[in-house]
Amino acid sequence: MNAVTAAVNTPIDLSAVKNRQMSAWASGDYAVIGTTLQLVGESLAEACDVRCDELVLDVAAGNGNATLAAARRGGLVTSTDYVAGLLERGAERARAEHLDVTFQVADAEALPFADGSFDVVLSTFGVMFSPDQAQAASELARVCRSGGRIGLANWTPTGFIGELFKVLGRRLPPPAGVLPPSLWGVEGHLQSLFAGRAASIAANRRIFNFRYRSPAHFIDVFRTWYGPVHKAFLALSEADATALENDLTQLLGRLNRAGPTSLVVPSEYLEVVITRR
Repeated sequence: MNAVTAAVNTPIDLSAVKNRQMSAWASGDYAVIGTTLQLVGESLAEACDVRCDELVLDVAAGNGNATLAAARRGGLVTSTDYVAGLLERGAERARAEHLDVTFQVADAEALPFADGSFDVVLSTFGVMFSPDQAQAASELARVCRSGGRIGLANWTPTGFIGELFKVLGRRLPPPAGVLPPSLWGVEGHLQSLFAGRAASIAANRRIFNFRYRSPAHFIDVFRTWYGPVHKAFLALSEADATALENDLTQLLGRLNRAGPTSLVVPSEYLEVVITRR
């Protein structure tokens, strides 16, 4: 039985999973990590060909990378997330650049907008973490007008972040029945999620390079500020936390292309542009 079939056949309290996720993303300070990923938002806004005065929705926006990228291109942007503190970080960035952006708390699985409200709907490493993947995909498609574009940046299962979550899962198994977020980085899964709603799906594999001083520096930053890693270390015993640190050190060392004096780890993601039917 594969992961998708097992998840579908396993009953799960998705509301409880979502509450735990909200707690994780609200812990630490994702903005410390998120700001380093700005390049991904810029690339996605270009791939979606965001134009002046188009209505743009950023879903699970975090601290606003795609939000800012779309606003810089003249889009009229509404930035949403279910963690209010992350939206405030995005608002701070928008104010610093004198960008006029609307920020609104919203759940990716229940977007408070009318059908076909937006020309472009974006999400960078955000909506992929929704526990109910089919519902989240349905909402993205619902609020995007016919002929509009849905732009996604999703970590792949075989890239660095996909492997990092597998390492975490060996120490703290994810809830049974929840599909792996990295499935959003598989083109075939996206075709299934958006079947009947997409006129076309264009997907390109891209690389984002994580740049830190060393594996120890990366681990220190992520266990302090990145919610899922932060929560994982807090939940483990001292011995298991040490084992997790060793596992992460080995993973980083294996993928580091910078040699012993620095850390540069390429992480594959899927850049997707879906044209709405």
